[in-house]
Amino acid sequence: MSYEILHFRNANQIIKEKKMAKEVKGVMDYLNDCLYGTQHKSELLRQALAEMNWRQNGDLNILDGRRYFYKGFKNRVAIDGSFSSYEYIQDALLRLQVGFDKGKLDMGIVMVTAQRSEKSKLGSTKDLVMKEIEMLQPTISLPVTIILFDLGRPGQIYQENEQVEEMPNHPVIDPKLSDAYLHGNKPDGAENDNEAYSNAEEKAFHEALKNKKKPRSRVGKTVLPEQQAAA
Repeated sequence: MSYEILHFRNANQIIKEKKMAKEVKGVMDYLNDCLYGTQHKSELLRQALAEMNWRQNGDLNILDGRRYFYKGFKNRVAIDGSFSSYEYIQDALLRLQVGFDKGKLDMGIVMVTAQRSEKSKLGSTKDLVMKEIEMLQPTISLPVTIILFDLGRPGQIYQENEQVEEMPNHPVIDPKLSDAYLHGNKPDGAENDNEAYSNAEEKAFHEALKNKKKPRSRVGKTVLPEQQAAA
């Protein structure tokens, strides 16, 4: 599992009361499988949430008359987030807080990437989330679940699934013998040989030719008249 779930302000209890614990975990598992190692995560995210029926239920619109939408909405639980950078967590929290203050949702789920610069001195991503949630009070006060995804690098899924090509099950040909067979060059130590062979079958063929008996001539011996008289 390449994601971590963090609950704040009894968000976990709200999910259990709504009987959505298995569903939320199933959605996150599905997103992890769909998005791991991919490049165009935004479009794939919308497609995956639509397949899990999180974009057909309720109203995705955040503000009336404006084209601001949550990524998913179901049973008064909104999903928002982005995998482009960790810093999107604050934008997502603000968008969810607006819906919470308007009485539209009971809690929110934020999905962000856990990957940050290796040179960062702010500690682990989990520690940073806990500090920022505390610092954003009381501005951000809704119950929220933060999910940190580690979706790898683009193309990593193909590298992990790449299979090592097996060598074919055939005899290994000696390059020296191969050159001798193709180009007429005899291998080292074969100056007195009449033939150069590239494999066992070729050698057997030539040996068969050597061992083959020459047919006897059926032409009778001519007897000269002098020889006949002498006889």
